[in-house]
Amino acid sequence: MTLTTKDRLVRAAAELLLDGGRDALSTRAVSAAAGVQAPTLYRTFGDKDGLLDAVATYGFQRYLCEKHHLGETEDPVDDLRRGWDLHVEFGLAQPAFYMLMYGEPRVREARKEADALLSRIVERIAEAGRLRVPVERAARLVHATGMGVILSLIASPPEERDTDLITAAREHIIATITTDSVDAASDVASRAIALKAALQNDPVDVLTPAEHAMLAEWLDRVAR
Repeated sequence: MTLTTKDRLVRAAAELLLDGGRDALSTRAVSAAAGVQAPTLYRTFGDKDGLLDAVATYGFQRYLCEKHHLGETEDPVDDLRRGWDLHVEFGLAQPAFYMLMYGEPRVREARKEADALLSRIVERIAEAGRLRVPVERAARLVHATGMGVILSLIASPPEERDTDLITAAREHIIATITTDSVDAASDVASRAIALKAALQNDPVDVLTPAEHAMLAEWLDRVAR
């Protein structure tokens, strides 16, 4: 398959990023690696920020391909564990990519898809009646904790990294947001979270959109 000029530039930049980190991504180096003149890069992406956005999107596409490959099992909590492990493994294996993907303040569509996949796993835990906190809060806690672990390990020399931190943090956050079993989720808050998740995925016809919104607000109050 013949690559477009844009694809060649993105892949050249990605290779430079992997080999030499963010500092290796000069417009001159990327253009030379792709076999084009510098003005072509600017016509394609506008500026270096446009190139960085394209490279970050390329990184997310690779990450999401691995994420989708995991699939779903009957145990959403175990799926959360597997997703956590993949996320950490990706970040440690490709730190320059990870820093570009998650360290930039600009929101990208590919980042939204990654966030949506995490939210879906958490929603499934809620639907199973095993979530202690609202879906949105649980997803933010998982993401923030996972990102903190990765950045902490990236900042440490490989020989000094405490890799036990990966599992310890994962199990701590899972214990914080989930119950051990469906039977354990007998408190009113967990039931409210489960009901809201179920209604979001399968709205009932007897309620109007306004009534659905009001019920969701009430369930959020109960969950808190």
